[in-house]
Amino acid sequence: LSGMTGTALTEEQEFQDIYKLDVVVIPTNKPIARVDFNDVVYKNELGKFNAVINDIVECNKKGQPVLIGTISIEKSELLGSILKKRGVRHQVLNAKYHDKEAEIIAQAGKYGAVTIATNMAGRGTDIKLTPEVKTAGGLAIIGTERHESRRVDRQLRGRAGRQGDPGSSQFFVSLEDELMRLFGSDRIAKIMDRLGLKEGEVIQHSMISKSIERAQKKVEENNFGTRKRLIEYDDVMNSQRDVIYTRRRHALFGERIDVDVANLIYDVCQAVVNDTHGNVPFEDFNLELIRNLSIDSPVDEHEYMQIKPEDLTEKIYKAAIDSYERKVAIIANQAYPVIKDVYEKQSALYENIVVPISDGQKVYQIITNLKKSYETGGKDLIRSFNKSINLMIVDEYWKEHLREMDELKQSVQNAAYEQKDPLLIYKFEAYELFKTMLDKMNREVASILVKAFIPTRDPSQVQEARQQRKLDMSRYETSRTDALQAGANTQERRHEPIRVEKKVGRNDPCPCGSGKKYKACHGRNEAGI
Repeated sequence: LSGMTGTALTEEQEFQDIYKLDVVVIPTNKPIARVDFNDVVYKNELGKFNAVINDIVECNKKGQPVLIGTISIEKSELLGSILKKRGVRHQVLNAKYHDKEAEIIAQAGKYGAVTIATNMAGRGTDIKLTPEVKTAGGLAIIGTERHESRRVDRQLRGRAGRQGDPGSSQFFVSLEDELMRLFGSDRIAKIMDRLGLKEGEVIQHSMISKSIERAQKKVEENNFGTRKRLIEYDDVMNSQRDVIYTRRRHALFGERIDVDVANLIYDVCQAVVNDTHGNVPFEDFNLELIRNLSIDSPVDEHEYMQIKPEDLTEKIYKAAIDSYERKVAIIANQAYPVIKDVYEKQSALYENIVVPISDGQKVYQIITNLKKSYETGGKDLIRSFNKSINLMIVDEYWKEHLREMDELKQSVQNAAYEQKDPLLIYKFEAYELFKTMLDKMNREVASILVKAFIPTRDPSQVQEARQQRKLDMSRYETSRTDALQAGANTQERRHEPIRVEKKVGRNDPCPCGSGKKYKACHGRNEAGI
């Protein structure tokens, strides 16, 4: 990471503290001939603007071009109206006239030119001076107010005196300016009162300029603290983001999806043991296993009371993995004859197919490659199923977690009233939220995987998985409601993967293999029992 700018020196400490970067000052190509005058301070804004106008008129009479910097569009237009009344021809450069910026800047260095610009306008451009302008003293920079950041003031000064050209710069300040009112006005006001200065009279001294710079440093330190704090909050999110994105990337590319599934099943086993062992009766423990992993306890009640948590976790994990492997083997064996039949008869038509897999509550449309599924004996279907479920659940929980983290960042700020560090509270609560999210995510993924079954195996109903058409929003320039109405009027039909599941009858045997009727097993959830 590196870069170049003419005003980085004032932010040297921030570059070092946050980015661990050094700031190196490169000498100018030619010595600077610009004269930087001390700031002049007035009691009120009216006196300041009168002095600014008089200075502009004086420079304009001798043909010296003037560039006036303001901190807002309103101030630039106010100065423009005053100059118009005084009969001084000028150009105004602000956000309202940004399309004319290059033309206005090109004219700003000509003999007798007067240009009013906001501090953000014309930065990074060279204002060319004619020989007669150089004789007249070069470009004169007039700042009508000190900005909160010294960098912006230096950028304004830097419009003059480039490549050894002559020039001058001076800032006009009043005690009513925002920066002075917040940080530096009281001390300077006392000095002006002690000296007996009246309205319209000016005070000019190096001490005043240093006092203003100290006020700017205070603002910069506050802004630096805000940015640093924001990065510290974001670092917490970054560490969590790395975990989620790594897991999502594994699921997306399928490089180690089998390892991830085994790990999350082990995590669920460990979580169940931690929540139940020694805390709840054996019956509740067994119920938790059925709810999360669809297995009965591998130990009896007597052993449950005596066994160590680590040993119990290992036994549950072995039973859960065996159950999962049997389940996916059944799915692969059930799907393979259909896949084989479709591949042998219609492989020229289909590249990807949709296979419905249910967990008894919801049917998931799993898109898998027909050729790979045929060549692997249905194992690629299981791989696609694992990838799809992991991606879906991770995305759902991560979106909800981001919303909760935003709310947490707002709520922890109140900890400052209790003399506590909000960042410390945020880190602690964020960790607890993330840990809870991972646990819920693992439980839901494991629950879906171990309860999976195929509700249909009819090869005649298998259809190609077609990519969903994306809505072209370039034609819609109105509101969301109008866009939806326009979409409703179109006659073009959206192509979606055709679902091939067959509805299981209430009195049919439950596809999970329990031997019970569907209405008394997984059908209970659909009936709302």
